[in-house]
Amino acid sequence: MASTKGVAGPEGTTSQTVVVQAAGAGEKGLKEGTLGLLSSIVVGVASTAPAYSLAASLGYVVLVANGDGLVGVKAPSIMLLAFLPMYFIAVAYSELNKAEPDCGTTFTWASRAFGSRAGWMGGWGIIAADIIVMANLAQIAGSYTFALFGLDDLAASTLWSTVAGVLWIAIMTYICYRGLELTARIQYCLLGIEVLVLVIFASYALIKVFGSNPPTDSIRPSLSWLWPSGLSVSALVTATLIAVFIYWGWDSAVSVNEETKDPTKTPGRAAVLSTLLLLAIYAIVSIAVVAFAGVGDSGVGLGNPDNADDIFAALGSEVFGSSALGKAMEVLLVITVLTSASASTQTTILPTARTSLSMAAYRALPARFARIHPRFLSPSTSTLWMGIISIVFYVGLTLVSENILADTIAAVGLLIAFYYGLTGFACAWFYRRTLTSSVRNFVMRGLFPLLGGFSLLGAFVIASYQYAQPDYGYTSLAGIGGVFVIGIGSLVLGVILMFVWQARHSDYFRGETLPKREADELVLAGQERERGPVALPDSGDMATIIAPDLSNLPPGQRAVHPSQPEDDAS
Repeated sequence: MASTKGVAGPEGTTSQTVVVQAAGAGEKGLKEGTLGLLSSIVVGVASTAPAYSLAASLGYVVLVANGDGLVGVKAPSIMLLAFLPMYFIAVAYSELNKAEPDCGTTFTWASRAFGSRAGWMGGWGIIAADIIVMANLAQIAGSYTFALFGLDDLAASTLWSTVAGVLWIAIMTYICYRGLELTARIQYCLLGIEVLVLVIFASYALIKVFGSNPPTDSIRPSLSWLWPSGLSVSALVTATLIAVFIYWGWDSAVSVNEETKDPTKTPGRAAVLSTLLLLAIYAIVSIAVVAFAGVGDSGVGLGNPDNADDIFAALGSEVFGSSALGKAMEVLLVITVLTSASASTQTTILPTARTSLSMAAYRALPARFARIHPRFLSPSTSTLWMGIISIVFYVGLTLVSENILADTIAAVGLLIAFYYGLTGFACAWFYRRTLTSSVRNFVMRGLFPLLGGFSLLGAFVIASYQYAQPDYGYTSLAGIGGVFVIGIGSLVLGVILMFVWQARHSDYFRGETLPKREADELVLAGQERERGPVALPDSGDMATIIAPDLSNLPPGQRAVHPSQPEDDAS
């Protein structure tokens, strides 16, 4: 593993650049052993911003058109349905992370499986999605900051909400710049408050629904809400893709893999456990909200489009009541959405900065993005540029049109489906030679990742068609829906940038910095692990190569494929 003294000098020194360019997984200069399992789960869950995601998206799930009606009371079933591809892809992340816990995640793994261009686009998908969503997070954080203090006129002001949002991005960028330890400590506090308030909110709502005097439009929960029967394919796809956005973010737990204890196991476990915890939160809250408010199109009903932008703002006072305690809880609910958006702003910076760090370390981006702060051991340049680009994008969209900003949430769903799906396919292809070695390997490395990949691919194709319709969303360009233009346009921009970079710096694309794995290579069992737990077979020193016919296999020894774990050796 590379010595950290190579990155201890001032940023931009020659010694730093040489070490970073040669760095592989676990050798980029990040601070190792910073996070344990619990703190990794906290980062993964906080990155999804449960309170903000529910506030901004659950109403739109309910409002998705289903023939002559709406998804309505079937919204909880959509939460369960969207969980399945998220769980399958989380399993893919976990399995790939065992082979190479690299902070580039999809970028690195897709490069190994499918080649440099697929990997570059996977990395770009992560970066583009995070930058786009930062605009929405900042907008929510900015407006809620004023709402917290009762400054409703400022909260409704585009100018002042944007100013506050920019300040939030700047603050969270600085915290991330200071390193992962400070980030984790803050997330413990913010996430703890967030989950507690959501549980109290759901409990209050359900107690009133089952009480002797339930709200006028309330509906008693039914098990039928958990099964999406009666929903059209179009409604299922559209609603599920919105719900995928609600779940998105748990992969941040894996993007910090090089900074965790036991990096081959802890990040993957944290990713899977994060999705399970999110399922519990979203199922309980969605059932409580639908039961309390109903799906009518007036008042606090979730069928009322005026409530879709923020269901907690619409329901807070109704659920908690007008007592002193109720008012206090209503304020705490506002604080929860604010801290949720701000916490997610912070944890959204983490995976983007580390993805660009990894891409720069393998020369897929300019080397300056691989610089590590000598004191904080954080990706300094990548973190700062993530904050700067996010501010520019947010302010730019706000100046052009608030309607475009509103369309970005749905557009992010396309990018999520793209790079999550790519990861699922990469996992199955990477482990293709060992899938039949055990039932466990077939299911966890083949079946689940492929199910996740194909479901997201299908959602991507169908949603792209729907989003391209000129009457979809809030904007259109040349007769094409604005959501499609933003989502697919981001990917097209990535393709252009990729070829521009390849024309100037082709060593990564030639396989010189991240060489492709030799799929048919066999090595002595155990030798592939002598190079450390954080490298793939073609990283580091070469092991003894065994002929395909085993003619040079020493007596008493076993041969394995480099990606095959020792317990699968034959």
